[in-house]
Amino acid sequence: MYAVEVAGLTKIYGQGDTAVTALCEASFQIEPGELVAILGPSGSGKTTLLTAIGLINEPTHGTLVIDGIAIAEEGWLPGLDLKTIRREKLGFIFQAHNLIPFLSALDNVILALEINHQPRAEAKRRATELLTSLNLGHRLHNYPKALSGGEAQRVAIARALANRPKVILADEPTAALDTENGKNVMALLKKIAEENRSAVMVVTHDHRMVEGFDRIFQVHDGRIVREERAPA
Repeated sequence: MYAVEVAGLTKIYGQGDTAVTALCEASFQIEPGELVAILGPSGSGKTTLLTAIGLINEPTHGTLVIDGIAIAEEGWLPGLDLKTIRREKLGFIFQAHNLIPFLSALDNVILALEINHQPRAEAKRRATELLTSLNLGHRLHNYPKALSGGEAQRVAIARALANRPKVILADEPTAALDTENGKNVMALLKKIAEENRSAVMVVTHDHRMVEGFDRIFQVHDGRIVREERAPA
């Protein structure tokens, strides 16, 4: 079973003479454990694609299947609980870490688990395990303002992993980091894809950050114009 399947996925804003096609006829499949980069200039449709797969931005046309669940066919399929599917199947990482400033690193991750109805004790165990595995065991009780940029982004990654998502969607996760920390985050995402068998899709404009990726989709004017293997 594919982690992500899209066919003819299209997003059009507006109607008639004012219609703008932000995403046009995207079609591909992503395997569990695969790491895919979406490259392209600003305004090319990268984020539109990611937010459609993330069940945030309803596609106008085309089909979307996440972990075997049919989600969209000419718009959202009726009867779906998109919030629950998003919470259980997807993990999100953004350019800004978006940590809650008045919660510790540990409590930021615990919250993601409690929202998904995990008991407090189990949520604390899982959050501690995740943060420790990301070399943040010494930062569990630090607040975001006391963390470096790279540390805060690793907390955000732990939060995204908390509920063991089948698909992780990362929108410019290294844009606010220096080159070394950016490459460390990308290496971590690759490790996560391999070890957790999560499909990881990363939007970036920086070609330097995609070494070791399985595939690269080049996006231009809303279309995937080229698919290639990443440099080793």
